[in-house]
Amino acid sequence: MRPGEKAIQEARLEVWDNPTPERDYEIDITFSEFTCLCPRSGYPDFAAIRIRYVPDEKIIELKSLKLYLNSFRDRHISHEEVTNRIYGDLMTLLGPRSIEVIGDFNPRGNVKTVIRVASDSGRPERFRGMTTKRHLQTDSE
Repeated sequence: MRPGEKAIQEARLEVWDNPTPERDYEIDITFSEFTCLCPRSGYPDFAAIRIRYVPDEKIIELKSLKLYLNSFRDRHISHEEVTNRIYGDLMTLLGPRSIEVIGDFNPRGNVKTVIRVASDSGRPERFRGMTTKRHLQTDSE
């Protein structure tokens, strides 16, 4: 096994203390060479993964994030599942004030997919309150 393959295989997300937790600021990270495998066909899927978050006490260490994202390259996983997995792992590890993860997948078969997952405070305006509205609807509506 080559050193890079070993590093990817052993990848673990790491965090650092936020140097200025008293301030709200946004961290915007784009990983433009993301790959995974289609769970149905086995063909490779390519994407740009964008992570935007407002940190609380912790921030992500970038090399560990790169290796973590590279660890998906040989996994059979859907666009929806991988974007939600990245969101969930970062949300659990960082506990940010807000976070949004966008999986912008290259077209395949002339179909382009963009998956957005966001915390309520980080959601695009058009999505805010959708969950609440759906759960409040009754049969009479």
